[in-house]
Amino acid sequence: MKKIVVGVSALAGLMFATAVSADDWFPYSVEVWDPPFDMASPRTVVDYVPLEKAEQQWDICVSFPHMKDAYWLAVDYGVVAESERLGIKMQLVEAGGYTELNTQISQIEDCVARGADAVVIGAISFDGLNNLVSEIRSQGIPVIDVINGISSSELSAKSLVSFGEMGYKAGEYLAKLHPAGSGKVQVAWFPGPPGAGWVEAGNLGFQEAVAGSDIEVVETKYGDTGKEIQAKLVEDTLQAYPDISYIAGTSPTIAASIGILRARNLTDQINLVAYYFTPEVHRGIVRGQVLAAPTDSAVIQGRIAIDQAVRILEGKDYVKHAGPALYVIDSDNIDSVDMSSSLAPEGFKPVFTVNY
Repeated sequence: MKKIVVGVSALAGLMFATAVSADDWFPYSVEVWDPPFDMASPRTVVDYVPLEKAEQQWDICVSFPHMKDAYWLAVDYGVVAESERLGIKMQLVEAGGYTELNTQISQIEDCVARGADAVVIGAISFDGLNNLVSEIRSQGIPVIDVINGISSSELSAKSLVSFGEMGYKAGEYLAKLHPAGSGKVQVAWFPGPPGAGWVEAGNLGFQEAVAGSDIEVVETKYGDTGKEIQAKLVEDTLQAYPDISYIAGTSPTIAASIGILRARNLTDQINLVAYYFTPEVHRGIVRGQVLAAPTDSAVIQGRIAIDQAVRILEGKDYVKHAGPALYVIDSDNIDSVDMSSSLAPEGFKPVFTVNY
């Protein structure tokens, strides 16, 4: 397999990539894992260049866990914009939440039954879709794993980053503020829904990063990324641990915490760190309500997944496992980072079909 490259880039340039538009988002610096599908594999940094246009109007099914927060809205924008640019059909289904694995499986089966040429999956479960992937691949239909991670070895391609590294970067940010010997501080940690591959990886990364520092994780609470569910988890934790100094976790956790802390007059006592990036986290950093968050350039991951699917369908060279390099956004760099690779444009509403 040949790599799709137009040159090797320095990691430093990733933070200030060219702004994304409907027709001009590339070349974009990404990391490529080789051998693919193993996050421990060596990586190279390359410039990703998608196809100019699809040879025909392929029909691609995209499945998301939900559309409850702006993170998945950014991925939606990515798959929609790239489908439009390439001139293909795209239908997106969303299962309604991380407890709805059976719904996701059923929706994908329906997509395949109606004649989808390829399937792009943002998975609810790391292991729970493996039988479905095997069944789809047995029909000669490509399956691309986007964002969340699926453990199947039968996947056609992956467009995703290491959420272990996302968790690690959030934890590392805190560990640097509180190195060993500086005085113990308590942190409540909210990694997301149990059983999801990205959550388990994120939790391991975060815990590894804070080990040996003076960060003490006094509570780890799992839960669906609906804002109301996260708000309840945060409120329960504040009741049980009144002396915490930090809340770290998913973007809906942090978005919910902003209002809760304000209502309880705890804004000056408890700081917030997210481990992925959304508009609410962006606003929080700008306003001084959130310290930092790593970004995985969610828009770009969606775009690459669509391009991978089309390349496979057309028998063209493709990168089997790619993802944008990660970096942390905080008050020091937020004014200089291109947001269009991480966030949907302001006013963008969920779009579920292209060219239907």
